[in-house]
Amino acid sequence: MDESRPVGRIVLFGIQHVLVMAATPISAIFLMSATLKLDPGLTVDLLAAAFVLSGVGSLIQSLGPWKFGPKLPFVMLPGGAPLILFLAIAEQHGLPTASGAVVITAAFSFVVLPVFSRLLRFFPALVIGTMIVIVGVNLVKVGAVLVTGRPGQPGFADPANLVLGLATIGFTVAFYWLFTGVLRQLAVMLGLIAGTVLAFLLGGVDFGSAAEGGLVHLPQALPFGTPEFNVVAALPLMLYSLASMAEATGQTVINAEAVGKEIDQRRDVPKTIRGDAFTSLFGGFFGLPLMVTSGENIGIVRVTGVRSRYVTAAAGVVLIVIGFLAPITRAISVIPSAVVGGTAMVVFAVITVLGVQMLGRSGRLDRHTDTFICAVALALGLLPILIPGVYGGLPANVRILLESGVAVGAATAAVLNVLFHHVRLPWSARPAGHAADRATEPDGGAPARAGTPAEVPVPTRTESER
Repeated sequence: MDESRPVGRIVLFGIQHVLVMAATPISAIFLMSATLKLDPGLTVDLLAAAFVLSGVGSLIQSLGPWKFGPKLPFVMLPGGAPLILFLAIAEQHGLPTASGAVVITAAFSFVVLPVFSRLLRFFPALVIGTMIVIVGVNLVKVGAVLVTGRPGQPGFADPANLVLGLATIGFTVAFYWLFTGVLRQLAVMLGLIAGTVLAFLLGGVDFGSAAEGGLVHLPQALPFGTPEFNVVAALPLMLYSLASMAEATGQTVINAEAVGKEIDQRRDVPKTIRGDAFTSLFGGFFGLPLMVTSGENIGIVRVTGVRSRYVTAAAGVVLIVIGFLAPITRAISVIPSAVVGGTAMVVFAVITVLGVQMLGRSGRLDRHTDTFICAVALALGLLPILIPGVYGGLPANVRILLESGVAVGAATAAVLNVLFHHVRLPWSARPAGHAADRATEPDGGAPARAGTPAEVPVPTRTESER
């Protein structure tokens, strides 16, 4: 993880991380522009800022200056759920208030972090593994929507897009099967490039627009004017930041597992959260939603086996360069969404597998209580993901929080874990769930291992969702 490889190879692997995650800041800014009806010039400013801040955040998380960043191979980007909250605040209170809400939330994260770090013992492998499964499923759906489009919208399940998405997956598998060494490690990027070439041959890509306009574009500070600070308007975003901290906890653990690093949660998780908060604080002054660590690159690390944190640091430099060089930004933006979606589905599915592996390593799913906790958390967390709009009849602020399946699943698992394993019932001498859990499974499965402690700490080499 701490190995510095030849510069050319590091940059090449860093570009692979950028290609996988580039669609997220692009789609986030385009969604902001379409929803809030922003003019093209402002959209370009925000897109440049999104790349530059993503790069700065990636450098902080990968290199870990002082108490910021866990020195793990992380890439940062504008978050999906925070973007939805940002748009809701902007539509209700205006863009200056939305920018102010991001700044308030970043400051709030610094304030509550000392308390949150003391609550990490309530997030064992059972809780984090459950959350990661939900994150993975949600991300696979995001990737699939890039291929198919949204149900009910024009062009949904267009055969041409399906061909591009499935062909990209096929290319990735073929490269991974045929090649060895460095080329196998670059299978994801090669699959993305091959999918783009196929789209170009089918007439679905036009690179001519990449040469239009100037060469350099600098991000503009305060694009919406001076931020307005309204704590009440920022409250939904502040509440979500608590769930985001839990997600950062899981991502730090899963990333450490992917690279084989022994970590101290109470020391390293706050570094990740500080890096998120610091980057978000500056992002707020550039008109961006909250910035978060990306789950995509964790899947890239596991798929490719390239663990060096200097690779994601190189990705950060590339992102900053992209933010300043307008033609590169425009060229990346023309990659068809179906191609990006096909690549993303493979990478995101790895996150789901890592969550399942973590649940298996927790050694607790052979206990009735922990199986029940996991099942309830998965049911409630996956509900808004599998049935979009299920909370459509609720008030806006409540709906926004409940529609985040990751936040709901993580909160449910954490609360049930405390309820069953840390709350003492009046008729029991020990916390609920400790004694009965040694029973055999109803289907005749093997009993739980004798002497297994009820609180299994998160393995220091484990894994951790936007």
